[in-house]
Amino acid sequence: MSPVLILKREPAAWLTLIAVVVKLLAAFGLDVTADQQSAVNAVAAAAMGLLVAAIAHDGVGAAVIGLAQAALALALGFGLDWSADRQAVVMAAVTVIVGMWDRTQVTAPAPAAVVRSVKA
Repeated sequence: MSPVLILKREPAAWLTLIAVVVKLLAAFGLDVTADQQSAVNAVAAAAMGLLVAAIAHDGVGAAVIGLAQAALALALGFGLDWSADRQAVVMAAVTVIVGMWDRTQVTAPAPAAVVRSVKA
């Protein structure tokens, strides 16, 4: 059975496994705080959301933005020292880039010729 097929069937089970593995590693010597464990689990959840969206071909852009937000939270949890302004600029850039990509994936319901004739 392919890994993609397994992920399609049981994404929640995989997220639970990741959360348990992080907790086990922390219990047996990995030096991470509760906040860092939460951040790792948030990134795992966002990554799983992105994977499920990609497999379902639905909402990939929103999932990419969610993953970027979770990754930023993870980086901050592990000591990234960025101001709120810098974080906002990076997330704005991610949002614009995803929006530009989304634009290439969507077909307008009205052809361009119709829009031009209405403007005239």
